[in-house]
Amino acid sequence: MKRFALLLVLFLGVNCCFANEELSKQATAFYSDNNHHKTMDLLLQINENERTAQDWLLLGNLLDEKGEKDNAIFMYQKAINTDKKYYKAYYNLANLYLADERYNMAVENYKKAISLNKENSYVFYNLGCAYLKLGEVKKARSAFQQAVTLKNDVAEFHYNLAYAYKSLGKTKMAQIYLDNYNKLNQG
Repeated sequence: MKRFALLLVLFLGVNCCFANEELSKQATAFYSDNNHHKTMDLLLQINENERTAQDWLLLGNLLDEKGEKDNAIFMYQKAINTDKKYYKAYYNLANLYLADERYNMAVENYKKAISLNKENSYVFYNLGCAYLKLGEVKKARSAFQQAVTLKNDVAEFHYNLAYAYKSLGKTKMAQIYLDNYNKLNQG
């Protein structure tokens, strides 16, 4: 009898994990289809202790879209606590801090995101924007340059890099990137 009970507990535990995994997949699919109500319903069916970093991130995104910034921050921090190497949570948290004019906290979280994923051009771009807000134009220029290096076809990257160069008194370099910006907007 003890063996049966142990097997039943193991089966239910494994079954529960598969069920949560399936709920997470479905929630992600509904989120991709902009069905936020169904996404929230599915994610809330998962026990808090069994949510993945992705689950917490989606909850944070949903709350952010509802204007519940403090709750979104809490969810992103839960994502980070669940997986310290999940760069998307640091990135989304930094975006909230940037929008909330908490620039130093934004920079800190963008740097953490970059330490985990050096290939996302938008992290570098937003880091540059935060540095501009802090008046650290050289650091902003460096971040914008990295964004352009990673993804050369985004007009705004070139525009902000031109702005940084102009702010540093390097008008020839500023003009090069402004010309790039204009070309990208024409095509």
